Amino acid sequence: MRQTTTLKDKFRQFLVVLVPILVTQLGMFSMSFFDTMMSGKFSSTDLAGVAIGSSLWVPVFTGLSGILLAITPIVAQLVGGDRHKDVSYSVIQGIYAAAFLALIVILAGFFLLDPILNNMNLEEHVRSVAKNYLIALAFGVIPVFVYNVLRSFIDALGMTRITMYVTLTSLPINIFFNYVLIFGKFGFPEMGGVGAGVASSITYWLITLIAACVIHKHYPLRRYNVFGEWFAVSFSKWKEILMIGVPIGLSIFFEVSIFSAVTLFMSEYSTEVIAAHTAAINFASFLYMIPLSISMGLTIVVGFEVGAKRLGDARTYSIMGISTALVLAVIYGAILLLFREPISTLYTDNPEVSALIVHFLLYAVFFQLSDAIQAPVQGALRGYKDVNITFIMALISYWIIGLPLGYILAKTTEFGPYGYWVGLISGLTAGAVTLSWRLKIVQKKTRLKLKNA
Repeated sequence: MRQTTTLKDKFRQFLVVLVPILVTQLGMFSMSFFDTMMSGKFSSTDLAGVAIGSSLWVPVFTGLSGILLAITPIVAQLVGGDRHKDVSYSVIQGIYAAAFLALIVILAGFFLLDPILNNMNLEEHVRSVAKNYLIALAFGVIPVFVYNVLRSFIDALGMTRITMYVTLTSLPINIFFNYVLIFGKFGFPEMGGVGAGVASSITYWLITLIAACVIHKHYPLRRYNVFGEWFAVSFSKWKEILMIGVPIGLSIFFEVSIFSAVTLFMSEYSTEVIAAHTAAINFASFLYMIPLSISMGLTIVVGFEVGAKRLGDARTYSIMGISTALVLAVIYGAILLLFREPISTLYTDNPEVSALIVHFLLYAVFFQLSDAIQAPVQGALRGYKDVNITFIMALISYWIIGLPLGYILAKTTEFGPYGYWVGLISGLTAGAVTLSWRLKIVQKKTRLKLKNA
């Protein structure tokens, strides 16, 4: 990062930060995208099973792995303070914490999975696919949590391109194993949607090993000698990681889990409706990686300028990021509106499911505009270190406005399952409005605080 003086230089620097983040996020999400898409090509019941399984897995994974993102600021501060010898200690403690969290997830799944699935109104095959998909994923929980620690360490050094390349390597691996395990190719058994879970677990192990090899072999990463010594467990270091990471993890969990909650509420509808909702939300979530990446990029550039007390530049970056997200949302929203039918065929060959997907995607168009505001605004606010009130406002928008409204509309109006989507759009819009208002207040307070200092 460096100081910039012109709008052109700012935009160039923003792109340098943004592009590797965007490619990495798209790459990580693509595993879920291809799991869903390829399972749908196998059968609509397998698609529904993978949907239910993913809805239980994704909030847990994103929330708990969000805690491990604390490694990024911890390592960044150590490097900034020229305490390079302490970096490996923090990373190793992060790996221990990751393994511990993964074991908790596996243990919780052992006791809770059957009761949760048995209380849902699912067809027997859908329930079976969901259960076995999650069991298959369980074998990859430890490596994927460890990978998040290794990725956070690499990103803390500003080497986001390395994690981008590692993530891109994972895509062909995941697609290949999805193909051979879902459809039973090259002598492998035909496993349907369960094969997607096996493929993801294999991919998690491989990318973790690749990241570890890069850290061990690649200069300047190897100068930190991360795997040169294994330390005893330090609960005081774990406390530091949790104190920073838990608010981040909870924020991500509550934001992501609302979409999973809607999918679980959808279990009362037919398998075709569940499958169509899943396909549509999966594609909408894929597009959400764009404003989410802009949000993450804004946190970096805004935080850099605020730290340097260049508040005018921080405000310029905020406007630039939000404007970029809005322009892109209008473009891909129009594409989504025009090409809903071809998009639906990516997920299924079933005409009934395809027609339902087309209808759901109409609502997804409105998602994009709200997401294009609320996600970048949250990123800018994090750059100002305004996280607690922002988290509360987002929680109210999604869980107190969005989900209850969707439930009421689904139960009491002719919207039916589409009522949940109307509720989600309303919650996202409320979040966009209130968070934008919060950003203005924070910018004003920060400016006055600096003026009076």
